[in-house]
This record gives sequence, C-alpha cells and structure tokens, in this order.
Amino acid sequence: MAIIQEEERLIDHSPKSQTKGGLKTMSFIIVNETLERVASYGLQPNMIIYLMQGYNLEVVTATSILNIWSALSHGLALLGAFVSDSFFGRFRVVAIGSISSLFGMAILWLTTIIPQLRPLPCDQFEINECNRPTPAQFFVLFFSLGIIAVGAGFVRPCSIAFGADQLDNKENTNNNRIMESYFNWYYATIGMSTLIATTLIVYIQDAFGWQVGFGIPVILMLFSVSAFLLGSPLYIKVNATESLFTGFFQVLVAAVRKRNVNLHSVNCENYYHHSPDSEIQALTNSFRCLDKACIIEDPQIDINRDGSASNPWRLRSVEQVESLKSLVRVVPIWSSNINVQLSLNQFSFSTLQTQTMDRHIFFSDFEIPAGSFSVFMVITLILWIALYDRAFVPLMERYTRQQGGLNPVLRMGIGLVLSSTAMTLSAITEGIRRDIAIDQKDVYPQDGPNIASVDMSAMWFVPQYVLLGLADAFNAIGLVEFLYSELPKSMSSFVVAIFTLGMAVSGFFGSLIVNVLDSVTSYGGEISWLSSNINKGHLDYYYWLLAFFNILNFLYILLICRYNRPQGPS
Repeated sequence: MAIIQEEERLIDHSPKSQTKGGLKTMSFIIVNETLERVASYGLQPNMIIYLMQGYNLEVVTATSILNIWSALSHGLALLGAFVSDSFFGRFRVVAIGSISSLFGMAILWLTTIIPQLRPLPCDQFEINECNRPTPAQFFVLFFSLGIIAVGAGFVRPCSIAFGADQLDNKENTNNNRIMESYFNWYYATIGMSTLIATTLIVYIQDAFGWQVGFGIPVILMLFSVSAFLLGSPLYIKVNATESLFTGFFQVLVAAVRKRNVNLHSVNCENYYHHSPDSEIQALTNSFRCLDKACIIEDPQIDINRDGSASNPWRLRSVEQVESLKSLVRVVPIWSSNINVQLSLNQFSFSTLQTQTMDRHIFFSDFEIPAGSFSVFMVITLILWIALYDRAFVPLMERYTRQQGGLNPVLRMGIGLVLSSTAMTLSAITEGIRRDIAIDQKDVYPQDGPNIASVDMSAMWFVPQYVLLGLADAFNAIGLVEFLYSELPKSMSSFVVAIFTLGMAVSGFFGSLIVNVLDSVTSYGGEISWLSSNINKGHLDYYYWLLAFFNILNFLYILLICRYNRPQGPS
C-alpha cells in the first residue's frame, strides 16, 4: 500500500492528473472489474449441476453449452476491442459491457425463481423419462448466457487498458514504475476476485440454493455498474481511433489488389510507403507477398500532401505490413496454448467427480463445496507467480548475470509437461474412484449428479489441481510474455485479445471433442465414456486422451522451435 501511496504522490505532481485521471479513478475501475469477475466466475463452477438438475440435461449437452459459453465470453473480447478502438472508445464499451452482464445475470436469476422457465424436475435422472426444456425455455437460458458473454467480452479486454489511460503520462519520469505497479495490483485483484468467486459464491449456492446463489451475483453486478458510472466525471476518455483489425484487413486487401505487381522490379526503398508519424522500419524477408501492400505505384495518386495514403484499401505503410507479419509469425507458438486451456477447462467433470466423494477437511465437519476445488489451482497460480517473481528470478539473475527469468518459450514447454502430468494423474485418480464406486453396490445403479457418496476423500484431487495451477502459471504467463516480446510495441494492447482468442478456440474445441467422443463411444448402444452417470462411464479414458493430446502438443512446440524460430520486431 505504501508503494501505491508513493505513486500517487508522484502522479499528483503532473498537471494532467490534477483535473482528470490518476489514482483517484482506480477505485471505481478496479471495483467494477473485481465485482464483475466475482459475479461471473461465481456462476461457472456449479453451472453444470444447475443445468443437469434444473434443465434435465445430459452431462455432454450441459458441458457443450458451458464450453461454448466460455468460448463466447473470451472470443467476444475481439469484438469488444474492435468496437472500442473503432467506434465508441473504452469508457462506453466498458459501460455497455457492465450493463449487459447485469441484464444477463438478472435473466438467469429469474430462471431460478419462475418455475415456468424450467422443465418439470425428474425423480430419477433418466433423460428419456424426463421433460426436456421447451424451445422457449432454451431461448431464455441461451439468451441470458449470451448477454453475459457479451458483457464479459466488452469489459475484460477494455477495462485494464481504460485503467492504464488514467495513469499513463509520458511526461512523468516515473511513468514506467507507475504503470508496472498498476498492472501488479490489477492482476492481484483479479486473483482475489477469483478466490472469492470459487469459495464464497459457490458455498452460498450449495448452502442456500440457486435463488440466493444466483441472486448474489446480480447484486454484485449492480454495485459494479454503479461504481463505474459514478466515477465518470473523473475519467480520462480517449477517443476511438483506427482499429488494428481494420488495418490488418486493409493490408490483406491491398496485397490482393496488387497481386500482379512484381516485387523484383522494386529496387529502391523510396517505392515503399512509410508512415509519416513513426520511425522508418525495414521490411523483413518473411511473407514477402504482403510487401505488395506498401508499394507506391504512382506517388501523385497514392500519397497525400501530408505523406499519408490517399486510399488505405490500396496502400498501407511498411510499419503496418510488418505488424501483420509479426502477428502471423507468432501464430504457431500461440496455437500450442489451446490444448493447455482445454485441460484447464475440465471444471464441469471435476465438479461431478468431487460431488460423489467425501469433501470434509481433516476429519472436520466442514465440507468443501464440489465447485470450489478449483480454488487450489488459483492459490497455486498466485503463490507461484509471487515466488517466481520475488525469489526465482533474482536468484537466476545473480548466478547467470542476465536480467529476467526463464525463456518464455521454455516456460510454455514446462507448462505443457505439467499439463500432461496433471491429466495423467486425473486419469489414474478417476480410475481408482470409479473402481471404489463399482465395489459399492448401492452406488452403481443410481444415475445423475446426485449419486451416493463414494468412500474416498476428494483431497486426492488436490494434486492435479496444483499441477494445473503450475501449468497455467508457466504456459499462459509465458505466452503473454512471448507475445509482448515478439510483437511491436504498437500492438501491446492487442496481446490480451490474442490470448483470449486462444481460450475461445479451446472452448469450441472442447465442445467438439466431448460431442464426438460421446457419439463414438455410445455407438451400437454402448455406454458412453461421458455418461451422465460417471460411475457407468469412463472419464478416466477421457483424461488419458487429453494427456495424449498434451504430449502431441509438446512435440508440436518442439518442432516449431526447431524449424520456425520466431523473429523479434524490427
């Protein structure tokens, strides 16, 4: 806290902060982001149980819905960034996203209050004997989840950048330290909000039911919207400019329109267009076909008096072409993160597993909610980040005499190994749990999420959550660091959008896998590996499959590093 107070003293000396912006706006922005994450993350862990119990859905259908919901929440971050940069600006987009999340959560809460919005409950979890949701009931459910996803996609990529707008002051000699302090505190609040969501909100849902458990996030989101709008007069509101997405598309269009231009005929650097407001940059030798986008065919027609392009759909600058090249070059390494995110998103199945087990801590009367076990992953992630930053990196710098820790790609590789180990351990643990369940004759015949308790401690699942937390710390943070190092500084704000796109792809990929696997393994009347009764299914085989995918992914990243060494920005 002393660091923050010192930064506030430094900022207050700047004329810019005396009117608008500065640390006085941080409470409004961070409260908005924190409460939004507590509210939305608090809905996710137990959602699989709500869909199976409240909507009579099979585990595969419910998991597919949740995977697609997660994919949209992350994928729409690209839309949020585009709308923010091109049209409305960050303040309006964050405001729209916050209100959208509040509206969606309120509709989802109504599904717990109004019985007509859900099908009649089942006495036994046999799908063929239960009422399926009507199209109208499905519409209300999907509409609420979709509106929440739009809100998350608008708030999360723009909130951190909007906060940076309030503090970023190039005239201040301490600007870099202020920004570093801001990012540290920002991510610390995200970690704390995730902990609260996976513990307190999940516990309330288990102890007081869905009406109270889904109503609390609505109240939190109402406070989130109010706090953000309350600080409106104090904010620095940067106007919308041209989006990187538009620029990239214009480079592609310009390159296609000039596809017949011969690059070898261009021998003079003067034939390439450079942005008048940036440093002159040389073209690299990769993806030469894109170089045609910045070739000047007729200076009298293509260039304005101020040096800008007269038609951006036919002529782009060298700097913009190189930005797109940089993005294309990082795609292979970026794609290796998709499978790790797939392993991290197994909360639905893990919740069903731990729900059937003894969840008491150290023989006490307190029972951990089934949806709260992901807290061990979050705690591991936070502790390792602190240990790595404060102990491991200084130790390495002392002995290697080089600044910084492990190479980002190496950290990603370690994350892949840890992810493979976690999935292997998950498969072994589930095999043991299933064998114990089958030995208990009173467990096997029952169906659904309310299967009788298995005589096995759920603490056996903690090691795999710890490994997944370490895998996330190594792989995800290594990827973000890699993207920042490989992409031009002008694309720094684009890194978050690229990272969340990988999480979106993993959600759609996960939905595809569970549906294909369910269809293949249930062919001919066989019991699916992903049966709603996990004691009849084979979740252990599913985890073995994910472990195999992670091994292939590790070999893939080794191949990339061997034959496709990434280049830093020019």
